[in-house]
Amino acid sequence: MYSLGTKMFGKGSGMIELCELLKNWPCTAKGGDFRALVSGVTDHSAEVIPGSVFVARKGRSASGLDHIQEALRRGAIAVVTDISRPPALPQGVSAISVPDAADFLAYACSAFYGHPSRELTVFAVTGTNGKTTTTRFIGQLLKAGGIRAAVIGTLGVWIDGRKAPLQIPPMTTLPPAHLHRVLRYCADEGVTHIAMEASSLGLSGRRLDHCSIDYGIFLNIGTDHHAEHGGEEAYLHAKGRLSGLAGQIVLNAEDPAVLRIAGDKLPVMTFGERPGGGSHLRIDDDGNGNWMVVYGEDQVCIHAPVEGRHNRLNAAAAFASLVAAGFGLAELCRYASCLSLPEGRMQEAEGAGIRVFVDYAHTPDALEAVLGALSTVCKGRLISVFGCGGDRDREKRPQMGRVAGEYSDSVWVTSDNPRSEEPARIITDVMEGLENTAAIVRAETDRERAIRGAIYEAEPGDVVLIAGKGHEEIQISRSASRPFSDFRTALRFLGEREAEDGAAGGDDRVQTADRFWYDGSGME
Repeated sequence: MYSLGTKMFGKGSGMIELCELLKNWPCTAKGGDFRALVSGVTDHSAEVIPGSVFVARKGRSASGLDHIQEALRRGAIAVVTDISRPPALPQGVSAISVPDAADFLAYACSAFYGHPSRELTVFAVTGTNGKTTTTRFIGQLLKAGGIRAAVIGTLGVWIDGRKAPLQIPPMTTLPPAHLHRVLRYCADEGVTHIAMEASSLGLSGRRLDHCSIDYGIFLNIGTDHHAEHGGEEAYLHAKGRLSGLAGQIVLNAEDPAVLRIAGDKLPVMTFGERPGGGSHLRIDDDGNGNWMVVYGEDQVCIHAPVEGRHNRLNAAAAFASLVAAGFGLAELCRYASCLSLPEGRMQEAEGAGIRVFVDYAHTPDALEAVLGALSTVCKGRLISVFGCGGDRDREKRPQMGRVAGEYSDSVWVTSDNPRSEEPARIITDVMEGLENTAAIVRAETDRERAIRGAIYEAEPGDVVLIAGKGHEEIQISRSASRPFSDFRTALRFLGEREAEDGAAGGDDRVQTADRFWYDGSGME
């Protein structure tokens, strides 16, 4: 359980009467005590504490109406619904009817914490790939400039580069009850700027409604989460909602899908690799380890802090967003050396002359980008280990197989998070894209065995990529969730290889390094 009972201080102290919470919202209410003090607002019955307002909204797979009794047992003082004939409630509990429960939930959570987003400059980043890296880049550049900033997303809440001591659900975009609590905490801690990830599921689920977003940043559109949205068009519509939520937008000018979903709203800035208009920022690679950052008439040459084409685009998005917010290009370029990639994004370990990289790439575009980047530095063979998640986008499975076969000399197809699906069926779908490959292909449902097989197959000079799970610490299957880390598993088998080679007279050291190439992020 993720506690909502954390005491807050300052403007959003949690001391608000029910009538105050409702006064600016169209609703009908009866019963209960409208002067009662509200202790929290939530749509999750397990998070109700005495004095909570429970919003019984309809979710993607369940309805809050089915959990009203649990909310009452836990001490809810009011129940909010948006149906024409709400259920009867006990005497002393307020029954509140609103036009749209999800809309009210987002508003009420913001109001309960004193609308903290209005006190902050908020950057919200969406895209199929790169959200985690781009938000991290924005946070790092702000910190280097002396700005107290927070980054909120897949890896949790980070303030000035340190993880905040907050209990939150492991979601890319937080639900309103948690989001506004976190924003209130940040504001009270002296944070002035927020960089957060805006996932398609978060946007379609209205989690960011009634959050004051100053800049919406659109990175790219690829193949992911179509099934969960009911098709590609619904996925694109979800992403496009950020355009209406944000005060100003920053766009990747070279992605046609981004330009389409942004609608008629004109961007304050664009970014990319090719020349553009007066409000366009681009970053070129000179091929010698340097970047040329170009904005209007200004050109600044900097040493490339990270490798890979897509990371240049992620950096360009961060630079363009901060230029739009009033920061100077020369100032930002002075801070570029501070940029580094997140955990599980081309995280490297080395041993026995073998370089192993763990990356979160779990879409065709992301896998192609990371394999393309690694192919330019690989001196021997390129060996890839990956799978596809269960209960997700079957159409991308053969696409990822095709990409792996095109770039790799050897491919181990294995399980990712199979969830309720049979791992063998998922692997069969992936194998369709590997039918005509020249690569050696093996299928191994056990991810641990596949990683071991790839590392023991490798020879000095080879590169092994373990893709799909990145920073994740668990593997989810039909039977259970088990602790599992790709990186720690790779370290263990590299250590075994080193020990065996050392017994034969070799070097028994295993080296880890924060060396990164492309970020395949995009967890929704």
